[in-house]
Amino acid sequence: MRTRTHTPALLTAALAACALPLAGAGGAHAAAVVDVGTAAQLKAALAAAAPGDTIRLADGTYTGNFKVTVPGTPGARITLTGSPAAVLTAGGGYGLHLNGASYWTVRGVTVTGGQKGIVTDAAAGVVIDSVTVHDLDMEGVHFRTSSVDGVLKNSRIFDTGLNGRGMGEGVYVGSAGDLTDRSDRALITGNTIGPGVGGENVDIKEGTTGARIIGNTFDGGGLTGANYDDSWVDVKGNDVLVENNKGTRTTNNGYETHTQQSGWGCGTVFRGNTSDLTGATGPARLAVNVTNLGDSCRTTVYSSNTVTGGNGLTNITVTP
Repeated sequence: MRTRTHTPALLTAALAACALPLAGAGGAHAAAVVDVGTAAQLKAALAAAAPGDTIRLADGTYTGNFKVTVPGTPGARITLTGSPAAVLTAGGGYGLHLNGASYWTVRGVTVTGGQKGIVTDAAAGVVIDSVTVHDLDMEGVHFRTSSVDGVLKNSRIFDTGLNGRGMGEGVYVGSAGDLTDRSDRALITGNTIGPGVGGENVDIKEGTTGARIIGNTFDGGGLTGANYDDSWVDVKGNDVLVENNKGTRTTNNGYETHTQQSGWGCGTVFRGNTSDLTGATGPARLAVNVTNLGDSCRTTVYSSNTVTGGNGLTNITVTP
């Protein structure tokens, strides 16, 4: 069912204009609330969405691959919302694909059962809030193809990488080896990631700048080592902030920095993170393992970081 909601100011303007339609021919779109209860209705609503609209999912299972190509605007976002009992489940492919769909908010729903959970391509300002993503062959959430200013917050991701290939990161920002993918300024905050994540909980790729990883809880019970994943977070982008996170269970380290391409993996700041390395068996067993040493590629590890177990806090000089 599609119902339209209008602001008091717009209603007043309409009355002043002798109650002319707000969204007549050539007029501005009137924001709509669209209630859906089936997969077919959801696909139709996604295709017809316009800036300012809200799509509300009833509880239930929505089977299929759901793709969005219509963008919102900074002042009129498009929202897809439902409870955790509104479950998007795919037999393969992407559960929810926002392709060029800038300024969407995805809130509350569950995505499961596909190759990848939620993927953004060339989509600016996407906010993913309070979702549950689990039981996927590969990664849970991927900001890709220069999807700038993406936000993932207050969400839960677990049981990814079920195909056993070690490609099941919880959150993946950018593209490996592709410096043209400038998925910059991603904010990953307040999430619980793991257990059962078959790759790093968060992987920040070369070519991306300004990611912020703040206030998350990481559980590395699921790391496979198949593709060098032996830490909760792997930073290969530039100017990344890693702050006030809590991590438990890892095979080796808590956090790592790497230079995969010249000039990248630099400028990372670690502050206020709590690392429990109890049970780690890898060779380094550090809370923060900096592999790209040197004055031309600085990493800052503050003394506010703490560690239990393992071989210590870090392999570089700690900043007070």
